[in-house]
Amino acid sequence: MIRLEPFTEDDFKLLQSWINNETLLTNWAGNLFTFPLTERSLRWYINETNVAGDSDAFVYKAVHIESSETVGHISLGGLSWKKRSARISRVVISPDHVGKGYCKPMLKAALKIGVEELNLHRIGLGVYTHNQSAIRCYEGAGLISEGVQRDVLWTGTEFWSMQEMAILEDDWAKLNA
Repeated sequence: MIRLEPFTEDDFKLLQSWINNETLLTNWAGNLFTFPLTERSLRWYINETNVAGDSDAFVYKAVHIESSETVGHISLGGLSWKKRSARISRVVISPDHVGKGYCKPMLKAALKIGVEELNLHRIGLGVYTHNQSAIRCYEGAGLISEGVQRDVLWTGTEFWSMQEMAILEDDWAKLNA
């Protein structure tokens, strides 16, 4: 259903069209970027990514196999080769494809790469607690809640709390046995 391909400069315009307001940008990337998302900031974002054994981040677009249409974006970052760990981040589904069931297969594809290709032991993520549809998706893909960090982000009008979730290689093996 979904395959992950490296996110490149050719994909910038499409992602920029999806992240079209400040709240969505904050939900997608916390305060890593400022609105509007620029080509310059996206070039920085993908600099030195997607090199196995070397990079500390892998940045992907999610492609629907049957139609070859890009339906989402996901990254596997904060990678520590020594600790064999990483974090899923910057997950977004195209506005035209929200609610069509692409989140879970996109996440599972990233987890498969992390555990089976990159030999990671632990893959975690943080999700803002108000994003209940994302939390359901992540639970459905096998991630386990590890707790909530309260009021981790000030948006300018309110604080957002973050739920921490993770999956270990043994969890992945059991889910895919």
